[in-house]
Amino acid sequence: MKEGEEAEALWTGPFVLCFVTNLCQGTAFNLFLHLPGHLHDLGANDVEIGLISSLTALAAVALRPPVGRAMDRHGRRPVVLWGGALHALASALYLGVDRIGPLLYGVRVLHGCAEALLFSALFAYAADRVPARRRTEGLALFGVSGMLPISLGGWIGDGLLPRHGFAALFALAAVLASASFALSFALQEARRPAFATGAPTGARAALRQRELRPLWFLGTAFSIALTAFFVFIKRFVDETGIGSVGLFFSAYTGAALALRLFLGWLPDRVGPKRVLLPALLALVAGFAVMSVAASERSLVAAGLLCGFGHGFTFPILFGLVVTRTPEENRGSTLALFTALFDIGVLVGGPLFGFVIERLGFAAMFGAAGAGMALGTLGFFVWDARGTARGRPR
Repeated sequence: MKEGEEAEALWTGPFVLCFVTNLCQGTAFNLFLHLPGHLHDLGANDVEIGLISSLTALAAVALRPPVGRAMDRHGRRPVVLWGGALHALASALYLGVDRIGPLLYGVRVLHGCAEALLFSALFAYAADRVPARRRTEGLALFGVSGMLPISLGGWIGDGLLPRHGFAALFALAAVLASASFALSFALQEARRPAFATGAPTGARAALRQRELRPLWFLGTAFSIALTAFFVFIKRFVDETGIGSVGLFFSAYTGAALALRLFLGWLPDRVGPKRVLLPALLALVAGFAVMSVAASERSLVAAGLLCGFGHGFTFPILFGLVVTRTPEENRGSTLALFTALFDIGVLVGGPLFGFVIERLGFAAMFGAAGAGMALGTLGFFVWDARGTARGRPR
């Protein structure tokens, strides 16, 4: 391989190691897609389930600014190590949760801290390792390590819970989180340029950067909408008897993985925003199908549509954030971007839980789709104005 080709390679040793580390921690984390079922068994209603889920998000959001500063000052590796240790501990502590009470609340907060550290640092590490000319493709491929665990978490839980219960699920999560922690010791820090003298850094600088504001807006709408699936699909399946968590997320992740593996090059080739619009429209269509789902076939159709949408939306947004961010502030900015998905749970969990309690699941999925449609419209109008003024695309 020539030197230029090596510089453009995606599957380098550090990238692969980070991929496997994220795959293990992501599988552990996504086993908790089934946690709402356990909370319901312990006596929580849908509003309470949304609030309990939001505890994790609240802790993660609160921790993001210092996490971003730590990554910019000390590198990604120390943050990954701390996150891995907390993740293994939190996963094991669920074994002691047998009622809705202080222990559960404390574990959810600890789990949120671990998620904040790992999600931010592992994706920042991957962004450091992909070549700029293939940024969206590289981040899309790395995202496979985050999407595949969604399906694995769904299917593993579906198979494990009827025979062995939630104790076995939590024990397996602890094992996988520990494996991820062990792997992370081999991660080596990428070379990064020295800070620019006097350059504004930190979360405030990222929030004030004009060309990033439309991305914060769309990322928030996207993350709130996803809460409808990631918090409440277990409750939907249990209440309606339609399909299973594993079936829905297999369709969802299968569609996303197919796009990223075979068409991951497309946004870099034709332009990310040209691919982003149909991806967002696929998400809206998926929510519409989900709002009238009455059979396994419609559940799978909704999963495929939303998977197609998610498959491109996340890496394109992530890549645009990286492209528009000064390198000396990349850690803080990416920490803020990943915090949007916790803000989504923080807002969407209680909100959608309330809608379910009052109006049912169909109304909840319809509301999520309407919010996604409005977010899409708002983003393209806002960002088009910025592009017309000469700001980066």
